[in-house]
Amino acid sequence: MAEPIRLSKRLIELYRCSRREAELYIEGGWVSVDGRAVEEPQFKVGDEEVVLHPDAVAAPVEPVTLLLHKPAGETLEQALARLGPATRAESDRDPRRPLSRHFHRLTALLPLEPAASGLQVFSQQRGVLRRLGEESDAPEQEFVVEIAGEPAADGLARLGHGLDQRGRPLPPCKVSRQSERHLRFALKAPQAGQIEHMCRSLGLEVLALRRIRIGRLAMAGLPVGQWRYLGERERF
Repeated sequence: MAEPIRLSKRLIELYRCSRREAELYIEGGWVSVDGRAVEEPQFKVGDEEVVLHPDAVAAPVEPVTLLLHKPAGETLEQALARLGPATRAESDRDPRRPLSRHFHRLTALLPLEPAASGLQVFSQQRGVLRRLGEESDAPEQEFVVEIAGEPAADGLARLGHGLDQRGRPLPPCKVSRQSERHLRFALKAPQAGQIEHMCRSLGLEVLALRRIRIGRLAMAGLPVGQWRYLGERERF
């Protein structure tokens, strides 16, 4: 039995590549050991079969942004824990292959409260972190709210303008009726509990809260509990 050595070293021996190229191939998910992809250059191999994918490209793994349909009742930590290859939406046509690095050092942006469901963003990308992290220039968010109760005749107008929270006036927002039991809210930088507070101020009970859009990006059929990549040309 051969003495175990680093996978990167074995790859150099087999394919006459440089050390840096070997590390990039491995980190990019292009190298398999006995048929299983291994992404750690320091992984030790002995007599196992090491194969480099014929389409391999020696390029750094670029940071990503993942869009999740967060289930109601989950904390952000629980939502983050569900991110992985097994929960990627089948409808995602992004050409990227899930790599272990895609699921590390992710920052939750515009976090949803545990009771809420809908579009949740996790990102490693500096531009996305900056875009969604600046409250002064935050993109509009859209929510669908299931309610119990009947607002007064001027209720929707009051929801859109004229309410306050903790003694401070709330900024104007757009509120419309989607159906008998559902309202749509479009607003920027909502405070924690703001929508529920607004509804409660008019005697309405919030039964469910779901975020369906952030800026120009809609959730658009993403199944509950599944995620997809933010496309290279998509912008918030």
